[in-house]
Amino acid sequence: MPKTLTFKIDQYINAFPNCIIATAHVDSFPNLPLEPNIREPNRKSSTYRQIFDSLSTEPEKFFQRNNGIVLCVNKVKPISRTELELEILLSNEGGNDGIINGGHTVLAFEQARANKYDLSLARVKVTIHIGLSEDEAKDIALASNTSAPVDARSKVNARGDYKFLKQFLAKLEMEEETKFRIAYYQHQSGAPKNPQCNVNHLIKLVNCLDRNKYNPQTKTKGKHPPVSNNPSLTDAERERLSRLLPLLPASLWIEQRLFKTIEEHITNPRKKGVIDLASIDARKNTLLPDSRYSFGFSAPADIAMPIVAAYRVFLDENYNWLIPFDDFAEDFLQHLWTNYYKKYLVSEKLAGNTVGSKICRNPVIWDNLYVSAQNYLNQQLLKMVGSNNNKREQLTLAN
Repeated sequence: MPKTLTFKIDQYINAFPNCIIATAHVDSFPNLPLEPNIREPNRKSSTYRQIFDSLSTEPEKFFQRNNGIVLCVNKVKPISRTELELEILLSNEGGNDGIINGGHTVLAFEQARANKYDLSLARVKVTIHIGLSEDEAKDIALASNTSAPVDARSKVNARGDYKFLKQFLAKLEMEEETKFRIAYYQHQSGAPKNPQCNVNHLIKLVNCLDRNKYNPQTKTKGKHPPVSNNPSLTDAERERLSRLLPLLPASLWIEQRLFKTIEEHITNPRKKGVIDLASIDARKNTLLPDSRYSFGFSAPADIAMPIVAAYRVFLDENYNWLIPFDDFAEDFLQHLWTNYYKKYLVSEKLAGNTVGSKICRNPVIWDNLYVSAQNYLNQQLLKMVGSNNNKREQLTLAN
């Protein structure tokens, strides 16, 4: 059923068809959903603190100092010159109504009322759009929020460009009986702030397995997947990533297993109380996207990327594993860790290099891991050929 709210105002005008601008009372401002907004308000931000300070110190001047609030509703019915009745349709009812812009302002209202501030003189300008489609509401939300810093991820989410990934994760959650903790937009409540739980981290992980786009043996510009910037999501990119998504469970497993291996290493150090790995900090914690995995140390968000990227050697042009993943994944990871990555992190720590992002982006280690993967694959294929030859000989003798 649609939700009906009463809006107390001083006056209103019909600015143009399906849009009303009103001077609303702050002390009785109704509780409206934030669904059309592209980010959740952050009470720790300077924007919120400035709004709250203005409201709590001089509420009678708030109208002149605040940019106002933009709403989307299904219907508006004037009850009198001082009251409007708003009909709200939520997303599960086929609507997209609520606050398009002004989430920090509404949060300040709630906090000021909770602290018993006198807001009887406070007014705020409210722009009410009536009957907007989902795309129209998102378009206004994106344009309205450009005056304040909004991360690119929030804008991509507002456009609905993460839908293909959300649908895949929902299916994966059911299949693996787990829960993914992913932040799709700025200040998302209930989502960890760990960079590993950022939606762009998932995209970077699966991007590392694109052996067609990133192949050092070809003359293409990019030898290895980039990790320093956020992936773009054009139509072509979404199509490419959609083909890679079946490899996401494998890339998540590689990251999880690397973190477990690091945990085992620092739990039993050669010198008690000393961590000999560069960029590993035991004073912080790390949460991985899969809610089953948490660790009592922090590491750069990109630390697993060079390892994950090495696995792309084992894929053919159609992204099928040349060898069943479960047959080699664990042994290969330990091979890379023992012979290359651990030694590399130890040497960087001895050299005093502790900036995690620089360590993970060193092209030398990417090259070394890729070459090692090629050698490892060749050895495995030779073993398989030798095993098949032995079987043929045994069959010949048996005849």
